[in-house]
Amino acid sequence: MNKVLQVFTLFLFGYATMTFATTDKPLMDSAAHWVEPGTILFIKQSNATRLAIQPNFVTSFKKLIPITENAKQTVQGFPHLNDFSAASINLPADAIKTLLKGELLLNQYDKQGALLASSSIQTAGIIDALYTAGAQDADEISDFGASVLADGVQFKVWSPTAKTVNVLLFDANKKPLTPAKLIMQEYGATGAWVARGGADLAFAYYQFEVTVYQPTTKKVETLVVSDPYSHSLSTDGFYSQVIDLNDAKTQPSNWRDQASPRVDAPVDNILYELHIRDFSASDTSIKNENVRGKYAAFLEKNSNGVKHLKELREAGLNVIHLMPTFDFATVNPDPEKTISLDDNLEKVCRLSPKNPACTKDINPKQSLRSLLESLNSRSGDAQAIIESLREQDNYNWGYDPFHYTVPQSSYAINPEGSARIIEFREMIAQLHNMGFKVIMDVVYNHTFAAGLNEKSVLDKIVPNYYHRLHPVTGAIEQSTCCNNTATEHVMMAKLMTDSLVVWARDYRINGFRFDLMGHQPKAVMLKARDAVRKIDPDTYFYGEGWNFGEVENNKRFVQSTQLELGGTGIGTYTDRLRDAVRGGSSMDSGKNLRINQGIGNGLFVVPNESQSADNNKAKYLNYIDQIQIGLAGNLAAFPLKNAVGKEVVGSGVDYNGSPAGYAKDPADTINYVSKHDNQTLWDNNQYRIAYSVSSADRVRMQALSLSYPLLAQGIPFLHMGCEFLRSKSFLRDSYDYGDWFNAVDFSKQSNNYDVGLPPAVKDKDNWPLIADVLKKSEGRDHTTPAQIALSNNLFLDFIKIRSSSPLFRLRTADDIIKRVSFPNSGEKHQPGLVVMKIDNTDVNNNLDPSTQQIIVVFNNGAVKQTFTYADAKQFRLHPVQAKGSDSLVKTSSANTKGFTVPAFTTAVFVR
Repeated sequence: MNKVLQVFTLFLFGYATMTFATTDKPLMDSAAHWVEPGTILFIKQSNATRLAIQPNFVTSFKKLIPITENAKQTVQGFPHLNDFSAASINLPADAIKTLLKGELLLNQYDKQGALLASSSIQTAGIIDALYTAGAQDADEISDFGASVLADGVQFKVWSPTAKTVNVLLFDANKKPLTPAKLIMQEYGATGAWVARGGADLAFAYYQFEVTVYQPTTKKVETLVVSDPYSHSLSTDGFYSQVIDLNDAKTQPSNWRDQASPRVDAPVDNILYELHIRDFSASDTSIKNENVRGKYAAFLEKNSNGVKHLKELREAGLNVIHLMPTFDFATVNPDPEKTISLDDNLEKVCRLSPKNPACTKDINPKQSLRSLLESLNSRSGDAQAIIESLREQDNYNWGYDPFHYTVPQSSYAINPEGSARIIEFREMIAQLHNMGFKVIMDVVYNHTFAAGLNEKSVLDKIVPNYYHRLHPVTGAIEQSTCCNNTATEHVMMAKLMTDSLVVWARDYRINGFRFDLMGHQPKAVMLKARDAVRKIDPDTYFYGEGWNFGEVENNKRFVQSTQLELGGTGIGTYTDRLRDAVRGGSSMDSGKNLRINQGIGNGLFVVPNESQSADNNKAKYLNYIDQIQIGLAGNLAAFPLKNAVGKEVVGSGVDYNGSPAGYAKDPADTINYVSKHDNQTLWDNNQYRIAYSVSSADRVRMQALSLSYPLLAQGIPFLHMGCEFLRSKSFLRDSYDYGDWFNAVDFSKQSNNYDVGLPPAVKDKDNWPLIADVLKKSEGRDHTTPAQIALSNNLFLDFIKIRSSSPLFRLRTADDIIKRVSFPNSGEKHQPGLVVMKIDNTDVNNNLDPSTQQIIVVFNNGAVKQTFTYADAKQFRLHPVQAKGSDSLVKTSSANTKGFTVPAFTTAVFVR
């Protein structure tokens, strides 16, 4: 950050234009950055002696600039450019703004005048400096988009590099209105363009016509684009709609009097991750097929899915986490142009004629579902058909942002305009009235498209600003998967914050989960949360705090990663507890899926054939320490006697070279063992469990694994269907693989296991192991409806237990450190057991008058075990388990010998 840079001085005036030779192949790149009015950073060629800025559209600006190599300067705020050289420049702000409307090159010449390098200048820094650094400029504008006013409609868009911007107006049929165009006026201080129209434009459709220099084509283009601040859209998303979200016409009848669920503290949240289509697409109890997979499915009174939600709420689960439900680009909302499992083969082959299902002897009336059911489930036939349908089917997780602040079209029965808004709001109101808070999964770290792609929005309006560019090539970084956005740029951060405010204020969303949050600045996340808290003080932010890509290790800014967010109360998923329970890592494949057992599937105590009983003992003991820290809220400061008898704290327990404990507050930690990413918990366990383990014990191992996040301090996060032993037939990444692999059966008859080998694109390297698992388990990896029902009941019991006492939901790090301990830690650890004690004997700080102490015994082993404990006879089995449906846990005992717990069981004792 404070590295001294080599600095050169650029003078744009006082030099005659001269003619120079060029080298045969001058270097062409984008390794020049105009970061503030007086400074350009660049990579100096070793024999360069002169510089020139060349605006291609203003040839008179082509001037020679002497290089003075003895000047030095430090530039703040661009740490990834610390090794660049610097050049100073002196131009009025208005002149710079004019230059920004065309191509800008920084040329380097040698002393003979030969061109050595020509770099396109990256301008995000100077745009921020000119348009957002003041007190009343672009980032203070509160009404971007289309605003319905008392006397008309205002249109406003930020496009400081555009030459002209117009508003194109359309009726409901997308036919031009009269007038068909409004000319927008630019406000030079802010870079905003504004136009006004009449009150009759309410609910009209519009687009922006932007004339701007496009680096993609290296010429000025006139482009038609939707509004990045859209609040309503046409079905296809290419037309924005003028709308007032406060208008009663956009609200269901019960919108204003719906319930507003609250929790007393973030740790009281129990999060249930739900994909809207998965929730109901396979639910045959919904008689109207048009409702399945839609927002409207949540309004059903007696569907299996809705009954289960009510069951979860009664047990104490209180938050529904909706996977992406903003407008995403990868599902066509027109059912005539998409394929579902219940479509017949005539339609399948008409839309996807090269599909493997489309053979000469097909029955055109047979449904796709029926065909898939008839195939050999141990073959790759089903996956080949599904793979070929990905572009035409009606499924995607939705991590493909098109517009950030409009509900997704494909989940609406009527996706046109305000109709989808009403349907979305009906779903939210219904969930609130059922007693659930609603969290929305948001993806501000990338866009689906950029450049001139038909579904590019931001990059057509301010090219090369909203996305994070490689510092040398100028290419948009792709480490997230797609076109990385740059929330370190002020107006991208503003777009994110403004969008969040709309969701919280106008849709009553109670919190947000941020995809790849580590790609966003910590300061931006905190500021965004402050903005949302002004609307909803109870809001909760959490997300993926992974540290990777072009921003890793704070290379460009202080990131929103696990280690940086400790103490902020913004939660991050902890992979520490996850990996210790599941085994290995999310990147495992091939034989490592078998070798890397975890605590939840038999490591050390029930080893599979890939390891001996004594193998991996060190890994086992390290996992035990990780789990204990995880149960203690993943606190960095939590004291623990580790597996070798040494007194350490959470940050001193190793996790692949990083500290296992990093949280400073329990609200920093999201505990989970399964979510939409990677294999489901059931599939992961089948990869790793010893082949000889019975089907009944495999069910118990699932429940045992889920009990860890449910009984841990911090916030539990649960994957929809995990309670049903949900399988995706071993598929690692099901984001675009349809209802066949993503099905959830709320009737509890099937867990969707062994319905075909997973797609070769994702899992072909794992096919040999899958074949071994299916063969050598000899059916013990399959389940019955009774076992699925038992698994669900065990799951509900653990939710009830967590909800029964605030001792499972301690609100401060100090309370956790004082009250939580692990009697089975240290060098005398009894293999197979994790024992957690929660104390409430301090009469001056009694959190639960009905409970003095809690002992939780996690028996991960295949045999009944007794843990010696002096006062065990003072305890009794928790009432939920004593009265529950698990007959085996009822055989647990607490007596003078200690606590005795059967195999693969988590027993909770209270005093």
